[in-house]
Amino acid sequence: MARALWKGAISFGLVHIPVELHSAVKSNDLDLTMLDKRDFSPIGYKRYNKTTEKEVTWDNIIKGYEYQAGEYVVLSDEDLRQANVKATQTIDILAFVDAEDVPLTYYETPYYLAPGRGGDKVYALLRETLRRAGKIGIATVVIRTKQHLCALVAAEDGIIMNTLRYADEIRDTEDLKLPDKGTKATGIKEKELEMALSLVEGMSEDWAPEQYHDTYKDDVLALVEKKIKARQTKTITLPSKDDEAAPSTNVIDLVALLKQSLGAKPGKGKAAAADDDEEEDQADTDEESDDDEPPPKARRPVPRGTTSVNARGGTSTRAAGKSTATAKSKASPAKAEASKSVAKKAAAKPAAKKTAAKPASTSTRRRAA
Repeated sequence: MARALWKGAISFGLVHIPVELHSAVKSNDLDLTMLDKRDFSPIGYKRYNKTTEKEVTWDNIIKGYEYQAGEYVVLSDEDLRQANVKATQTIDILAFVDAEDVPLTYYETPYYLAPGRGGDKVYALLRETLRRAGKIGIATVVIRTKQHLCALVAAEDGIIMNTLRYADEIRDTEDLKLPDKGTKATGIKEKELEMALSLVEGMSEDWAPEQYHDTYKDDVLALVEKKIKARQTKTITLPSKDDEAAPSTNVIDLVALLKQSLGAKPGKGKAAAADDDEEEDQADTDEESDDDEPPPKARRPVPRGTTSVNARGGTSTRAAGKSTATAKSKASPAKAEASKSVAKKAAAKPAAKKTAAKPASTSTRRRAA
């Protein structure tokens, strides 16, 4: 079992619950060592006496409070404990509040609270009471040399003590240029808000923390492996000018996305948008085909049915909606016939004029006679 960081008790009213404090988090940071670039030797840190400049071992280090320049009051661990014995051994619950009333900026570091010897039943009683009431306990506790404000929260199978920051440790936002509250003051339209809500709804899913991990750490370790294989362990990569001001490519332009969504027809989803794209592509294809040759007459609406005589002497009715390819094949002979008829008419016109002119000249001769 892991070693307890602190041992004491939870206290409120006449209730006394023995507990042990355990860290609830662990660090997965990259373990990088400081090196001397001249010979790549690791850099060490020493605690030394500032007067003699000699190294001091842990056994000879004590704590002291500087009450004036160069003068100190020595404080041992026992002195710190005796200053307030109860505060150093007790998580003193001051009040119970709703969890949503505590802003996230106040939460600092989580710890697990485990029941101490003989405290299982009363520990479980506090856990179930917090869960049933929907409250968290606001308490104070001294860890090492600092008194912390903390919140006791009922977890699935235990109680979590999360240290809180004091109000004077929270910075004010007056110096920040933050947009005003509300939609009217910021010029947000109702349609934009509705589209943003739709986007959030579409990306909503159950909380599954195991699917998230430090991908950047994986990339760095992959780079380390690559440099080892390339035998470039002592190669120092200098910064590239091209990459100095490289913009981020993972930023989602939500405003542009909303504008694009608002530009679509109301009541249409992704499928409808895809249909619109197909219609536009089809229109473009039709325009290109129209440039090559005029539209065939077969595309015009035709009667519902056309009656024709078949080879056996019977009649058959053909549907009106024929394919474009068939219409084009039949349109060419029709054009040829039309051209022939036009040529015949053009050739017949001079002949008609000559025929009309002959009777006129004959009658003139008769008059002259």
